[in-house]
Amino acid sequence: MNTSPPAELRLISLSLLAECDAVHKVEGVRRLAQAWTSGDVSLDAHAVLTAQHLIPGKPDKPELVSPLSVKRRSMITPEGRAILIHALAHIEFNAINLALDVIWRYADMPREYYADWLQVADEEALHFSLLAGHLQQQGYAYGDFPAHNSLWEMAAKTQHDILARIALVPRTMEARGLDATPQVRAKLAQAKDMAAAAILDIILRDEIGHVAIGNHWYNWLCEQRGLEPVATSARLATEYQAPVMRGPFNLEARRAAGFSELELDALSNIQKA
Repeated sequence: MNTSPPAELRLISLSLLAECDAVHKVEGVRRLAQAWTSGDVSLDAHAVLTAQHLIPGKPDKPELVSPLSVKRRSMITPEGRAILIHALAHIEFNAINLALDVIWRYADMPREYYADWLQVADEEALHFSLLAGHLQQQGYAYGDFPAHNSLWEMAAKTQHDILARIALVPRTMEARGLDATPQVRAKLAQAKDMAAAAILDIILRDEIGHVAIGNHWYNWLCEQRGLEPVATSARLATEYQAPVMRGPFNLEARRAAGFSELELDALSNIQKA
């Protein structure tokens, strides 16, 4: 008779977050998403969990350095394009960890919250796999170049408050990807790397949905706490010293991701300044 405890979403998410091997992490996330869809994974939304291992788990490489130390990403040479693809892969690796972290760390949220962030983790795992595979086709591998850890650093600063986390990671730092991706895609296409450009098309499509999930739960949390969303976002950005917003902004993608017209107007004013 099988006496092992049933698989539970938040516990497995924490275990995957602590996984250091990138391939094992990605494969585990994809299996977890399938098992959840099949109804083979339970959810204990009320459990108070504690990380028993160092998180997030990450491979020995890439070496993590200051953002100022990361090589410039020239499109002229194959190595320059590989450096750019590597940087994008590292962002997606971080994004997997960020989604897993908001699943295990925050208790007492609706079931839909956990399902949404598992979907995000699964799609980020796909993005990483696509980019890492393309990098290998160019003769390189994830870990070959240094990378920075700014995304996770903001997650660590906001870990004690789910509202701050959602406001400043998916809605602020990850939303910058909506602005940057079309420009990066254009450069890759100009360099005749159409396979990489096609991957970025997939990423932009999915990231609009991820930021929309962030916006949904941010507004839900503000409503629960009786807070005005726009003013609260500005207060949190100041309190946690979030990066200053600079254009150009992809207003169409941000609108599709659920940013309010008031927020978009503010970004338009920044862009015109």
